[in-house]
Amino acid sequence: MPADQDAAAPRPQSLMLSFFGIHALGRDVALASAGVIDAFARVQVSEEAVRSTLTRMVNRGLLARHRRGRRMYFGLTERATTVLTDGQDRIWRTGAVNREWDGSWTLVGFSLPEAWRRERHDLRSRLVWGGFAPLQSGLWTAPGEVDVAALVDGLDLEGHLRVFHGRAVAPTDPADLLAAFDVPAIAAGYRAFLDRWGGTAPGTPGTDDLARELLLHTDWLDLVRGDPHLPAEHLPADWPAEAAEQLFRTLAHRYQPGATAIAARILDRIELPPPA
Repeated sequence: MPADQDAAAPRPQSLMLSFFGIHALGRDVALASAGVIDAFARVQVSEEAVRSTLTRMVNRGLLARHRRGRRMYFGLTERATTVLTDGQDRIWRTGAVNREWDGSWTLVGFSLPEAWRRERHDLRSRLVWGGFAPLQSGLWTAPGEVDVAALVDGLDLEGHLRVFHGRAVAPTDPADLLAAFDVPAIAAGYRAFLDRWGGTAPGTPGTDDLARELLLHTDWLDLVRGDPHLPAEHLPADWPAEAAEQLFRTLAHRYQPGATAIAARILDRIELPPPA
């Protein structure tokens, strides 16, 4: 665990999503709550917090319960699988630096009734996850072509959205559109990651590779979730994302063998039938 991890402790749900992404995604398995509690104790998350988080994620449709005798197991739902697969793509395939931008932008306009606070919050959260930022009131933009229909699927707001894809033309300078994004804050996030995880042996006594892997993946996923993948050609020359990504990958490969061995000892899994 990085030395100042307490100062940036991830939320239990973020940890839980990362944990199931590492140990259940793509495997058609469910994990016993006892093993999850054991694993989370290694990152100083209490049993009460684990049980509460599992219940909350079941209620949100992210996990499904499976009882076997007296034991309770938890597996990923289709919704969680979609979210986590997208996260894995961002971590391992998309990359932190966008050098393949085609010069286009996606625009989303919307107007929701004032009383629809929850719907507005959910929509904005999805848009941020999709790399959007508010260009002006009711109009959001993201670089490249974004599948907005897939992004907002399940919100039942399609009739309130107007989506466009195109290029900026004079007098608009494409670089000016980056003003919609908090570029200094994004850079600061990558530099903070380098500070937390840099050095030859990040960690504290008593922390094992299972805990390190979980904290590392959660920290990195939270970081890339907030990165709209802005075109590299319009970013500062000293953009820190590439160095941070290299550090993440180095540490992820370092921790993975030990974490896998510990998980094999403490996690009780059951096989689930593949989706129909």
